[in-house]
Amino acid sequence: MPNVVMLSPGFPLEMAYFTRALAEVGATVIGVGDQPVGVLPPEARAALAHYEHVSLADEDAVIAALRGLSRHARIDQVECLWEPYMVLAARIREELGLPGMTVAQTWPFRDKELMKQVLDAAGIRTPRHASTGTNAGIYAAAEQIGYPLIIKPIAGAGSADTYRVDSLAELETVLPMIGHVETVSVEEFIEAEEFTYDTICGAGDILYDNVSWYRPRPLQARSHEWISPQTVALRDLDRAELVAGIEMGHQVITALGFTAGFTHMEWYRKADGEVVFGEIGARPPGARTVDVMNYACDADLFRTWAAAVLTGRAEPVARPYNAASIFKRARGSGHIDRVEGLDRLLAEHGDSVCVLDLLPVGAHRRDWRATLISDGMIILRDPDLDRLVTIADRFGSELQLYAR
Repeated sequence: MPNVVMLSPGFPLEMAYFTRALAEVGATVIGVGDQPVGVLPPEARAALAHYEHVSLADEDAVIAALRGLSRHARIDQVECLWEPYMVLAARIREELGLPGMTVAQTWPFRDKELMKQVLDAAGIRTPRHASTGTNAGIYAAAEQIGYPLIIKPIAGAGSADTYRVDSLAELETVLPMIGHVETVSVEEFIEAEEFTYDTICGAGDILYDNVSWYRPRPLQARSHEWISPQTVALRDLDRAELVAGIEMGHQVITALGFTAGFTHMEWYRKADGEVVFGEIGARPPGARTVDVMNYACDADLFRTWAAAVLTGRAEPVARPYNAASIFKRARGSGHIDRVEGLDRLLAEHGDSVCVLDLLPVGAHRRDWRATLISDGMIILRDPDLDRLVTIADRFGSELQLYAR
C-alpha cells in the first residue's frame, strides 16, 4: 500500500477519522499540519507513521519539508479534505510529480464563479451569476441579475458571510458587512427546497452516494436564532423528486472531471420541478453530516472513502434508515443553566436516538452564528421518513436549553 501524505490530519476534528481510516485500510500515513503533535486527536496521532509540524499557510515551507522528506521516504499520494488547503495539496502533487487533481482541476471546486462558468458551458442550470471585488461591481451585477439575489464569498464554505438581498436599500445595508471579503459571488436567489448530493468516487466511478434534505434552508437557519436546523439523510434515493437532482450531480462530476474522493454538492428543487445546481466542494459535508450518513447506512464511510482513494474500489453500502441531525441553540446568553424536555423525549423516542451531544449545564454557550453545531446536537434515525421528521420536529421544538 502507498505512503500517503494527509494535510491537516487532526483539524477539523473529523479529519482524524479520515486519517485513521487511511491507516486501517493499509496506507502508511504521513501527517502535515499546523497543530503540535501533542494536541492532535488521539485517533490521528495513533494512525501516523510520521508528522511534519509546519504552517499550512506557508506553501513554500510545506513543499520544502516534503521535498526533504521525499529524499528519505517515498511519497505516493497526497490527500486533503479541508477546503482551505486543497489547492496546496494540488500544488504538492505538481511539485513532486504525484497523481491526483492538479491546481487547474482544483480551482473550480474553490472558486464558485469559475465553477459555475464550467457548468454553464456543460449546459447545467445554475443561478444567474457574476463575481466582483468592488462595490461598483456588486451594484452592476445586482442591476443585471435582479432581486432577490444572494451575495457570498467565491471561496467560502457553508453559509458564512452569505446574505439574501431583496432590494437596493438592503444591498446598501449588506455592503459594509461583506467589506472584508475580497471577492464575492452575486447570484440569482432560487426560491426552492434545498438538498445535497454527496458522493464517494474511486477510479472515475461513484461508489457511494447520499442525498440530504435541509430543514429549513441553511440561509434561513443562519438568519434566525430560534431555529433548530436539521439535516436529513434520505433512505430512498429513487424518490421521484430526487431523480433529476441526482442526475444533475452525475453531470457535474463529469463536467469537472472528478475521479476520486468525497464530493459535497448542494442543489435546489423549485415548486415547478425544475432543478438548479448550487455548488460543489471536493470534500465531505461538514457539521458531522458524515456521522449522520453513517447512521443511515450502518457503515463506516470514513473507511469507504479511504478504500476508494487508495484502491479505486469499496464495499457496497446499504441504506436501511433515514437519519437526521438537529442542532440546538440555547435561549439567553452566558452559561447553560438548565435543559427542559429531554427526559420526556428520551422516554418516548429513545430508541430512535443515536447521538446525544449537548453542552452540559455550566458550560458557556457558543456563538450560534459562528458554528452550525451551536450548543449541541442530536442524531436520530428511523426507516420511515414521516415518522423521523415528526420526531425530529419534536426535538426541535420541545427540547430547550437555557443560558444566563
